[in-house]
Amino acid sequence: MPQSMEYREFGRTGVRVSPIGMGTYYDIGWIAASALGIKINLKEKISAIRKGIEAGINLIDTAEFYRSESVVSMAIRDYDREKLFVATKVFPTHLRPEKLIRACDRSLRLLGTDYIDLYQVHFPNFRVPVSETMQAMERLADDGKIRHIGISNFSLPKMIEAEQSLKKHSLASTQMHYNLNHRSVEKDILPHCRENGIALMAYYPLGHGKLAELPHGQAEAAAAIASKYGLRTDAQVALNYLLSSDRCVFPIPRASNPQHVAENSLLGGNLFDREDMDTLTSLFA
Repeated sequence: MPQSMEYREFGRTGVRVSPIGMGTYYDIGWIAASALGIKINLKEKISAIRKGIEAGINLIDTAEFYRSESVVSMAIRDYDREKLFVATKVFPTHLRPEKLIRACDRSLRLLGTDYIDLYQVHFPNFRVPVSETMQAMERLADDGKIRHIGISNFSLPKMIEAEQSLKKHSLASTQMHYNLNHRSVEKDILPHCRENGIALMAYYPLGHGKLAELPHGQAEAAAAIASKYGLRTDAQVALNYLLSSDRCVFPIPRASNPQHVAENSLLGGNLFDREDMDTLTSLFA
């Protein structure tokens, strides 16, 4: 990996990953087309992921629901697997132990790998006890199929329940909707992650593109901050806000455009000071 990339420890796993990751949720159209065996703009998506890897991004997130695990497999096959941190997610209908194990095996086949670095529960299933799912997760970890356990879209009480259900392993991460327009995690989940050494993966970090091109008033203020830190785009400002909020935060913008991925890879080394963080939060209050 390029030496210019400033890596961060992912929670308390002891593994260092790029502060910016690559997400592979494309859209519902992609999911529907993939169900029919059609892969829209497949070459560009593979190229985007490879561009990120070449630039030093080693955190790659997918999910069985996204139908992009096979895309990740094609993108990473020529790289050193041990230098990558591949995360995927299990759908909430597969949280009973036997279904969870089958889903993990299916993801392993689609990813073309012997292990998953981070296996996450995509959403809680209120019909399945969290403790039952976490016990199955620990079994997968003991069997060497997964290395770390994560959750996604869990409330703080449910998150704590997941943590307390783990007996031999620790919760490595949670994945939540987090961006300048959607900062509810800053009230409770982010402080909990900070205090307990848990990584927070921020999905929709650009608010479905709304933060990539800001309206006039916000754009002027963002441009002033961008110039101070050597940034060039509204998207870089929005992502750098998340990186500056805490070292436990890892934004995972979608990797579908090679140029955008290359721009994202430049972030992580020059964080915003408190004054500029406050300016940004006031702009998006």
